[in-house]
Amino acid sequence: MKDVLVTCPPMLGQIDLFYDYAAERGLRLHPAQVTQILSEDELCEQLPNYDGWIIGDDPATRRVFETAQKGRLTAAVKWGIGVDNVDFDACKDLGIPIINTPMMFGSEVADVAIGFVIGLARELFLIDRGVRAGNWPKPAGISLINRRVGVIGLGDIGRNVATRLQALGMTVVAYDPGVEGDAGIPGLERAAWPEAVEDLDFLVFTCALNKHNFHMLDADVLSKCKAGVRVVNVARGPLIDEAALVSALQSGHVHSAALDVFEVEPLPMDSPIRGMERCILGTHNGSNTVDAVIRATHTAIDRLAGFY
Repeated sequence: MKDVLVTCPPMLGQIDLFYDYAAERGLRLHPAQVTQILSEDELCEQLPNYDGWIIGDDPATRRVFETAQKGRLTAAVKWGIGVDNVDFDACKDLGIPIINTPMMFGSEVADVAIGFVIGLARELFLIDRGVRAGNWPKPAGISLINRRVGVIGLGDIGRNVATRLQALGMTVVAYDPGVEGDAGIPGLERAAWPEAVEDLDFLVFTCALNKHNFHMLDADVLSKCKAGVRVVNVARGPLIDEAALVSALQSGHVHSAALDVFEVEPLPMDSPIRGMERCILGTHNGSNTVDAVIRATHTAIDRLAGFY
């Protein structure tokens, strides 16, 4: 039986469902005590005691893998689709087999993105807060039909977002240099980032984070955006320069934002984003449904067991 450290919060939230499934495949799961991520130091202290690791959004760095390999670690799986936190080159150099679980959450994360778009358009968050405070606000929102929305990233999540937005009567402009044509979505418009941002009513970020798109939404791009643009991010926090976004929110150039992800997670208590009234704030939880977690966890366990 191989001992496996689990540091992925959604999986940990339903961990009791997976002990038997893992045991049948020769794995003994050990849940970490973690809110969002373990630090490098915490990982270096704990991982050498385990044969395998199911990774969340922790800093899976070369240092971590080198330290863990000096102990018992021989294989790992990145739970979920995002891999920007994992040093795959280090694993290759060290001979540690590793893989992720792609194509797991397109529908689930897209549902959250659509909820954010509707929430920002109709200011549902402000209405909710007002009623709870004893008021009866009636802000005039905007209609979605015929609005233009940029979807940044045409992977599984982006394609699901685009089709849902079209169903709402919106015109979708997609940005993704790695995908050609309409990606099988009739009526999809294409552009190269940041072309045509001045015409967009919404920006929805759904792409993976890499060295080329860090802070792709910065002060310069924001200055080119249409006044009153609404911003949604269900991908990775560092795609957006948070300081620039806060400044644009304060000036009113950006009408509002819905952020499920941040540059630092959990969001620091002193983050100015907490004071932005026109923001919906999430907890990097877009993929977290009972169904999706079971699906991804079974895949992660199967793939890790396959390494032994």
